[in-house]
Amino acid sequence: MFPTLAPPAGFDATPDGLMAFAHHLANSVRPLARRHFRTPLAVEAKADASPVTEADRGIEARLRAEIRQAYPAHGILGEEEGGDFSHDLTWVVDPIDGTQSFITGMPLFGTLIALVRGGRPLLGLIDMPALAERWHGNGSSAWFGGKPIRTSRRALAEARLFATSPDLFRGADAEAFAALSAAVGLRRFGGDCYAYGLLASGHCDLVVEAGLKVYDVMALAPVVEGAGGVMTDWAGRPLTPDFDGRVIAAANPELHAAALRHLTGFA
Repeated sequence: MFPTLAPPAGFDATPDGLMAFAHHLANSVRPLARRHFRTPLAVEAKADASPVTEADRGIEARLRAEIRQAYPAHGILGEEEGGDFSHDLTWVVDPIDGTQSFITGMPLFGTLIALVRGGRPLLGLIDMPALAERWHGNGSSAWFGGKPIRTSRRALAEARLFATSPDLFRGADAEAFAALSAAVGLRRFGGDCYAYGLLASGHCDLVVEAGLKVYDVMALAPVVEGAGGVMTDWAGRPLTPDFDGRVIAAANPELHAAALRHLTGFA
């Protein structure tokens, strides 16, 4: 689909070189997302009933071509074409996180890029093509638009809670989310990956989700954790490729512990 790409100059296997390459990837596909945004698009339903468009597929194809050319020894796992973690280093990409937002003209969709080793992400990048905004992090530091960021110190009673949709929670999960919602200061829905960037920048304090996939989360954890937050599953375990789809991101360890007590029924 794409012409042969020359190896990008200046990218190597150092942490700085790999992060620079992640930015290169995001820069290379942002125009594709913007070109398709708010245009007539055929929308197909995948096997899990989630929507997909030619934009999703085209962006992932470009990302894969760039990665294969620059780092042929690395693995690739993406939402549209799959993959695994059989390589020492694996790039995990979600071409359009928030496809429902994308197809309805809402600018809160993003491209997610992560590099994973041993099941844990080394770096993550959240690019918001329609807004021209970007977060990136390495688990120890995080940046928004190139400037260092930190999460908030808010406690549970004043916390601002986000979730993509109440439809994510069913049965016991819905009851747990309701219990947590009743304990915080403010609750909002929507945003997909954008909410995690807002958390890393200190604007909100909790993001709680269920039903996510590995490509939804690997790029988010290094940003949240690099800004001072905590991101785990609902049992408090670090996110790995075999997590159960339930995620909590919190602005600080104390808030994380308090929120988990509500989610697990021990409040």
